[in-house]
Amino acid sequence: MAKLSILDLVRVRQGSDIRGALHEARDFARHAEALGFTRYWVAEHHNMPGIGSAATSVVIGHIAAGTSTIRLGAGGIMLPNHSPLVIAEQFGTLEALFPGRIDLGLGRAPGTDQVTWQALRRDPMASERFPQDVMELYMLLGPLRAGQRVQAVPGTDSRVPLWILGSSLFGAQLAGELGLPYAFASHFAPASLLPALELYRARFRPSPVLDKPYAMVGVNIIAADSDAHAKYLATTQQMAVADLFRGARSLSKPPIDDIDSYWTASERGQARNFYERAIIGGPETVEAGMAALIAETQADELMIVTDVFDFDARCHSAELISQAHRR
Repeated sequence: MAKLSILDLVRVRQGSDIRGALHEARDFARHAEALGFTRYWVAEHHNMPGIGSAATSVVIGHIAAGTSTIRLGAGGIMLPNHSPLVIAEQFGTLEALFPGRIDLGLGRAPGTDQVTWQALRRDPMASERFPQDVMELYMLLGPLRAGQRVQAVPGTDSRVPLWILGSSLFGAQLAGELGLPYAFASHFAPASLLPALELYRARFRPSPVLDKPYAMVGVNIIAADSDAHAKYLATTQQMAVADLFRGARSLSKPPIDDIDSYWTASERGQARNFYERAIIGGPETVEAGMAALIAETQADELMIVTDVFDFDARCHSAELISQAHRR
């Protein structure tokens, strides 16, 4: 059976603040742990007032300190923004503090806009070196080699598991050639899901990490006691998507009765592509949607985004998703 995990955007809600978002992330991870989810990831985003996970490794440490068994990780670290040595040291530190519980997902996008990209002092050619940086990071997290003059302290021989993340065919090909697990971001780029998985499996070469492909699929799932209530809860994320199209950086908003009163016809059309793989509904709808997605993709794991404004409703959504998965 496919495993089930959670990707948390660490949304900052209207009426709350960054501190509240970080504490809710920790509490939600504890709830996911009790429900039996396999892992809980947060992602690197910058200059976004509504997302509190920019200092990704710090956030992982905060959540890890509030949980005991669930795996924690980055989904992902945007490696071209950083030195591989610094990331090896950060995640080596996390592994030293929380042994056997840390994952490191790697992406090559900036995780922000052009202006912020410049503020990060990002090298324009950094994305082109992504495969080389991944291999450098892999070596820094591996055993110390004879004659190695630079080592990650901590980090060396920590063997923190690396994942390649992607929303296009580039990451799929790289993950396959390196023999690493692959996570596809169909929660925001669903169009290339099946071609990317096909390419990953076709190009896969066994490695010391994996002897066969391991594919994770990111998907938006919002569950409630009825289809109608789930669709109502989903308007929070739909407003966030509309704001993204508008270039606005707003806090997470409470759900509304009529999403068409918020977005334009053009935005609704754009969002239709965004939500192509989303599963939104009551228990039966969610169960059927998850079963169909797993059957179609043969995913080894689903990484769930359940973006709900109210914390208790979000916890209930996770409960219903977990129950549907067990059935």
